[in-house]
Amino acid sequence: MTKSEFKTFLKAVPKAELHIHIEAVITLAGVKKLYKNRFGKEMTKEEQVALFSYNDLNGFIQAFLKIQDMFVSEKDFNLVFKEFEKYLVRNGITYCEAFFAPSAFIKKGFDYKKMVKIFHKQIQRIKEKHGITIKLLMDVSRTFGCENAMKNYEMLKSVPCEDIIGIGLGGAESKGPAKEYAPVFQRALAEGYKAVAHAGEDVGPESMWDAINFCHAQRLGHGITAIQDKKLMDELAKTQLPIEICITSNTFTKKVVKMARYHPVRKFYDAGILVTINTDDPVFFKTTLLDEFWICSKSLKFTMDEIKQLVLNSFKASFLTDAEKAEAYKAVEAAWKL
Repeated sequence: MTKSEFKTFLKAVPKAELHIHIEAVITLAGVKKLYKNRFGKEMTKEEQVALFSYNDLNGFIQAFLKIQDMFVSEKDFNLVFKEFEKYLVRNGITYCEAFFAPSAFIKKGFDYKKMVKIFHKQIQRIKEKHGITIKLLMDVSRTFGCENAMKNYEMLKSVPCEDIIGIGLGGAESKGPAKEYAPVFQRALAEGYKAVAHAGEDVGPESMWDAINFCHAQRLGHGITAIQDKKLMDELAKTQLPIEICITSNTFTKKVVKMARYHPVRKFYDAGILVTINTDDPVFFKTTLLDEFWICSKSLKFTMDEIKQLVLNSFKASFLTDAEKAEAYKAVEAAWKL
């Protein structure tokens, strides 16, 4: 099967994506619109190149923050969701749990209630138009420290929204051990919210153990350094704690792997670990969910039956109800006609 044939086939299959940041789905055209609105002039070619020039995780985070700085009001999130909508439709994604990071915007003086109102309006519009369900996880980022993370959580709780189901720990992993954020996670979980954490992306397996033992995270983002710890691999296989794999993103950071064909997801899958396939930040890493599955097929030698299982895994690892998961499984089986 050619790449084109593969992507055409897989686009028609219902899919879930569980690790994606909404601000990083904006296309270059969208970034240029934000830039012009922010600075009153066109973005030059040199500025475009500079924005997307980075060679490590911290450099990428700085670029992410620069794009956030281009927002001038809460209304800019309308553009974000229009770009997000196009991405979901192009990739045949029917269910998505996505991160949003409010800290930089709150520091700019944005009104959180207005942001949430726009989120809800746009999510409902996308649902009505395409039948796509979007749920959000607030990023209580390491970038701004634990005190700020707790403030974010309290803000989430003070403005209830059916679309926002929990929290996620993101930011520069090397600058914020997961265990430092345990108080935030303990509160969120005790009060009925979902909680996930980036761990094992840019730091060794000890980061994943902390996310498990101190934060009690219900999914782990990236998790690739588990390959360095046989005991952790066995634990993940035993507990079926889901791992959100982002191959192109992981290859970029070069912490564990420099080429896609050496990515440990193949070993994780063979070891019985519940892995899911995701993009992380499509515009920054020039990828899509369909591209990530193609990498699984072409570079990592996943068979089509295994690709189907990876698709099913994303629904299984989601926060959908058991009944909703059962419906999703049926939809995938019905569409899988090779």
